Amino acid sequence: MPTPRISFEFFPPKDIAGAFRLSDTVRDLAPLDPTFVSVTYGAGGTTRELTHDAVTTIHNRYGLNVAAHLTCVDASRAETLEIAQSYAEAGITEIVALRGDPPKGQGGFAPHPEGFANSVELIEALAATGKFNLRVGAYPDPHPEAGSDTADVDWLKRKIDAGAASAITQFFFEADTFFRFRDKCEKAGIDAPIIPGILPIENWGGVKKFATNCGAKVPGWLDDAFDKALRDGREDLLSVAVAAELCSDLIDGGVENLHFYTLNKPHLTRDVAHALGVTPRVALQKVA
Repeated sequence: MPTPRISFEFFPPKDIAGAFRLSDTVRDLAPLDPTFVSVTYGAGGTTRELTHDAVTTIHNRYGLNVAAHLTCVDASRAETLEIAQSYAEAGITEIVALRGDPPKGQGGFAPHPEGFANSVELIEALAATGKFNLRVGAYPDPHPEAGSDTADVDWLKRKIDAGAASAITQFFFEADTFFRFRDKCEKAGIDAPIIPGILPIENWGGVKKFATNCGAKVPGWLDDAFDKALRDGREDLLSVAVAAELCSDLIDGGVENLHFYTLNKPHLTRDVAHALGVTPRVALQKVA
């Protein structure tokens, strides 16, 4: 089996304990030589400054290629592009451009009066600067707001046409889910790389709730397996086995890149990577 290229997603810390956890996570996973790492942006733009601090710290301290998440939520066009410019000045050349989730309690997404109406407008503006490699989100299972069976593919096509170079999918649980989506994208004329998003399951109850909110289908066999593993105290063993098998099936189907949602907890992601033959290859750089 070919060894995949991997990347990781982190989220910005909200307190001192979170800062230590993020630092420990990056330190543990950086030796696996990711092609890039991304840092998320909280719902409603709530972590704007925290995201910026985390992105620049990881870039400067560990020498990693960092992609900053940037959304349309609760900011004018000028404010959003100012944030992007600050990334460019800090040496950040990758952005994950997203519409973003609305603030809690708002219900649905409502554009800022002077902001970008959607992710396509954001991508067009960022692409026009010529300063960034742009990545976008994709949904193998239907997005909760999708208006039709083709909406997710149609939107992805618009985002790629607007200037995005690649897409990262929402997590899913079965390889066929990704392959069906990839086939639809190819038929729609999308030729940009689509990177599967992998979520090693650290807390099954939490993941099921998250999956429901984002539209990811939960297969019955997986629910049964975790029910048994929870009774036997073997959740981590099952999590690594399930994620490694999913990744192996994807690689057998021609996938070369995998993006791991780490939740700032490195051990499961590290163990899955090792199972795929991805082992430490480089020493940490620029460690302060």
